[in-house]
Amino acid sequence: MDADPDDTQYALRAGAGDRHAFSWLVKRHQGGVHRYLTRMTGIPETARELAQDTFVRAFQALPSWRPEARFRTWLFRIAHNLALDHLRRAKRVTFEPLDEALETPDAAPGPEQRLESLQRVRQLEAALAELPAAHRDILLLREIEEMSYEDIARTLELNLGTVRSRLARARAALLAVLRHQ
Repeated sequence: MDADPDDTQYALRAGAGDRHAFSWLVKRHQGGVHRYLTRMTGIPETARELAQDTFVRAFQALPSWRPEARFRTWLFRIAHNLALDHLRRAKRVTFEPLDEALETPDAAPGPEQRLESLQRVRQLEAALAELPAAHRDILLLREIEEMSYEDIARTLELNLGTVRSRLARARAALLAVLRHQ
């Protein structure tokens, strides 16, 4: 997948010192970065701090950023490294509940459907919390952040075959946990 031309243009301008261009990049990507970090750390306040750190590090490193690297992938790599460092320091791995929007797939479900949906989401959250961080990480990037296999490979610094096999193992592990529940 090619780089987003807007991201590339704004990243180049930001790397040259244009703070308005960097502000545009922050506004565009802050939601996804924060969502990812919240789910990785399980603590919204910590995720907010890590997201800020992500953008500070990105701003500092932008002069050395190369346009052949997708900006979003590069940014998520920074966030990923900060999340792993935090989890190692805290010696804990948790999972943040999925958005409430995922709890009700219907626009106007009845009480039984809402309860069933809520139970499925809670079951999924519990299953994800039991997975190792590497499995949870790759599932979040693919299924929640909807990254391509290629972008995940760049973000996690893995080859494409490893991404595919790790994602398959993560999905199998998730299914095994769900069956066990």
